[in-house]
Amino acid sequence: MTSADGHADLLGPLPREAGACALIIQGLLLHEHLAAPAYGITLSAEQRAESQIRPAEEMLERLRARGAQPQAGLPVEERLVGTCRNFSVLFVAMLRAQGIPARARCGFGGYFVPGFFEDHWVAEYWSEAEGRWVRVDAQIDDVQRRLLRIDFDVLDVPHDRFLIAGDAWARCRAGEADPAAFGLSLLKLSGLWFIAGNLLRDAAALNKVEMLPWDVWGAMPGPDEPLGEEQLAFFDHIAALTRAPDASFDELCALYQGDERLRVPATIFNAIRNQPETI
Repeated sequence: MTSADGHADLLGPLPREAGACALIIQGLLLHEHLAAPAYGITLSAEQRAESQIRPAEEMLERLRARGAQPQAGLPVEERLVGTCRNFSVLFVAMLRAQGIPARARCGFGGYFVPGFFEDHWVAEYWSEAEGRWVRVDAQIDDVQRRLLRIDFDVLDVPHDRFLIAGDAWARCRAGEADPAAFGLSLLKLSGLWFIAGNLLRDAAALNKVEMLPWDVWGAMPGPDEPLGEEQLAFFDHIAALTRAPDASFDELCALYQGDERLRVPATIFNAIRNQPETI
């Protein structure tokens, strides 16, 4: 999903610096659900449909068709519409094009709705200088920083402000957090079942298959579905692997390739469009 393929030339001349790449993306993309409240832009149905784009290559194709030059950006009303996942995927594509190890992570942000961890995606890149993965929220620009009253560095997101799905799962299973505080507040969806879905999305992303936030497949539970002991054990295992993806990388990849409960199939279910789709 993060391959630039025929549009790699758009990414080649970009700076090898995470903050600069985040600024570039913020000038090219517009968050679907923040367009009106944050930027005063009313989106058409056609624009909203751009949030359904999965591969970075198609995002770049659309941007090229609009005459976008990455470092120049686009007027707000002409930007490609997406969600946090699109920002993260394009950010990862940009860094990988510069030879910087990067990956998208699916989980929950605790800085959107007070007392709630919202369904969210960020990115991580490997800092050679610091010897660690640095977590970046490429979506949060100056407008959103003021609107959301962000009080931390979005180029180095604290791990207690964004929880990868595995950490959210572990906290809830240990009784340290309430599953009802994790989900999608806009649609009043939350619970352990929701966290389990994001666990699979994060595991797929670690295998370089970054799906849409509403793509459903495999072992993902349905809304408010009670989880049995076998399901809980399965998700406990996935959580453990995704919480330490470097140490467990080989096992996670083997499980992803060999277990149809986890692996993204050729056809998934798009919950927003309420239809199966071939990817």
